[in-house]
Amino acid sequence: MPPILLHTPLPHSLAALLYVGLAWHFWRSRWRGAVLDQPVRGLVGWERGWLAIALLIHGATLAQEIFPADGAGMRFGFAVALSMMTWLAVALYWIESFYARMEGLQMLGLPLAAICGLLPWLIPGQHLVTNADSPVFRLHFLMAMLAYSLFTLAALHAILMAVAEKRLHRGRMTPLFAGLPPLLTMEALLFRLIHIAFALLTLTLASGVLFSEQIFGKALPFNHKTVFAILSWLIFAALLFGRHRYGWRGRKALRWTLAGFGVLLLAYVGSRFVLEVLLGRPA
Repeated sequence: MPPILLHTPLPHSLAALLYVGLAWHFWRSRWRGAVLDQPVRGLVGWERGWLAIALLIHGATLAQEIFPADGAGMRFGFAVALSMMTWLAVALYWIESFYARMEGLQMLGLPLAAICGLLPWLIPGQHLVTNADSPVFRLHFLMAMLAYSLFTLAALHAILMAVAEKRLHRGRMTPLFAGLPPLLTMEALLFRLIHIAFALLTLTLASGVLFSEQIFGKALPFNHKTVFAILSWLIFAALLFGRHRYGWRGRKALRWTLAGFGVLLLAYVGSRFVLEVLLGRPA
């Protein structure tokens, strides 16, 4: 895709329309009508292709936003961070759907990806990342984004489980929720996501220490990003400990998952939002 096109709303809008169109298709084909009429199946070939095209367009716009053609370096602000998180989350969903039933996440993840995909065009950021050429920083950045995206998937999964559990207890199961896998199966998938994401978050903090010592000659600086990242790590560590030691599950596990994700968002996205959107400061 020519670089000049990536600076217009066209590619952002095209990716968003593809996401919304696919979400609408899933709504009409999976979750409307009588419960017994709904097919229990994962993504079919053309649906995977449609989603792959949306991801390719979204990814191309992200690459141009992060590494502009003028060679000015690496730019990574609030809007791009959210866009990349959702792009990676949907890409991981696409991969995971080959191996596990993940019905329901489409109606949460795809509209969210459409909104976040438009943000870099609606709220263009000017935050220039320093030391972006360092291999240690690139490793740290990759681990952080993968951890964020997996925790995003886990949070969406937890929201879906919470709503499904509430409807089950009230006896109000709509076709959307009646077609979901059993709650125990969904819970097992949730903790698999959290285990992998927690390992990546641990590597993110470790690589952050290494990067800080290599560049600045000291360990992680004591700032809001570090505090919130460590606090999130402690919340998820407590959740996993409670799961293995005391068998935490159900609403308690879901509350801890959402709390940990909320704190993790504050570590970078929240701070960049305050600086770029509320205070209007690019750096």
